Amino acid sequence: MFLLFFLCWIIFAGDITPEFVIFGLAVAAVIFAFQCRFLDYSIRKEIKLYRNLIWGIIYVFVLVLEILKANIGVIHFILSAEDRVEPQLVHFKTDLKSDMARVILANSITLTPGTITVSLEEDEYTVHCLDKSMAEGMNESIFVQMLRRFEEKEEQS
Repeated sequence: MFLLFFLCWIIFAGDITPEFVIFGLAVAAVIFAFQCRFLDYSIRKEIKLYRNLIWGIIYVFVLVLEILKANIGVIHFILSAEDRVEPQLVHFKTDLKSDMARVILANSITLTPGTITVSLEEDEYTVHCLDKSMAEGMNESIFVQMLRRFEEKEEQS
């Protein structure tokens, strides 16, 4: 939050001079101290926020790469006259514990071309895949592995 306060100060100031930067750091520190004192915030939560932010950026990067790879696969099916598309419904369970991780997984599957999450009930997913090749290894995808590692880190903190 401290960096967010400081970034807001720089954006609203509109001018980056040493005086504005120093005064902005002081204002951000005062607001952050107020937040820690009266709004049940702490340095530990701040560090956790930055750690999760870094993890989120890495996850989005992996998601974009997987979307690009899936796009290439879908384009191959569209342009190839000899391949027969065999749509398939896949049912699988996951060992993800948090609702947030399960929803992130469902949305990641849906954002990837050629697959869509039809339903999510507790830990059981139903996914429609454009072809059976896209259905292979769905329950141990890179998304599941990353979310599992994130949950393990959260439990340790």
